[in-house]
Amino acid sequence: MKKHIVVLTGAGMSAESGIKTFRDADGLWEGHDVMEVATPEGFAANPELVLDFYNQRRRQLFEVNPNQAHFDLALLENKYKVTVITQNVDDLHERAGSHNIIHLHGELLKVRSSFNENDVQKWTTDLVLGDLCKEGHQLRPHIVWFGEDVPMIEKAVEVCETADILIIIGTSMQVYPAASLMHYVPQNTPTYFIDPKPNIESKKNLTVITETATAGMQKIIELL
Repeated sequence: MKKHIVVLTGAGMSAESGIKTFRDADGLWEGHDVMEVATPEGFAANPELVLDFYNQRRRQLFEVNPNQAHFDLALLENKYKVTVITQNVDDLHERAGSHNIIHLHGELLKVRSSFNENDVQKWTTDLVLGDLCKEGHQLRPHIVWFGEDVPMIEKAVEVCETADILIIIGTSMQVYPAASLMHYVPQNTPTYFIDPKPNIESKKNLTVITETATAGMQKIIELL
């Protein structure tokens, strides 16, 4: 039976593809206050601004490509069972060939009804006011905003409980509830933490790799 590798990825995974992270320095996301563009209150106050913001993010996705770290991660599936749990809302893991992906914070290429959160559909073009679900309610980005529940967290916890190896790439593990996931892996699980500016140090079962995602994944492949 193949060993199960669980991979937790954050913004640093996609940074080398050219996708910015709002966690950089100023707390702004592409020049916007996150409270304006990533909260239910922001959407209620100015839906056009919020829709335009995500339309720009969605368009950007078609201009970027997976980086080598995405491809290396997908290749691990040749030898291991791999589950990727990502905080990223892009589709770069999918495009690189990974098959088992849990998107904790939603997906840019999906929208959902503002009335029924389970009414989700694929969406690749701009979303504007007047685009309605079948029940007549405005569609919104399928993104988990600040203050909203993270519906996939329970599934992610179940996956972490079955990990034989844990790899953490490009996330400071400071955003909850995602940050709690590493505590659900079985005790003594070998853990690899890839980050150019790590906030933790290596210890018994934890190997810290002070590299970008692409360089770090190269080292992981050698270590495994």
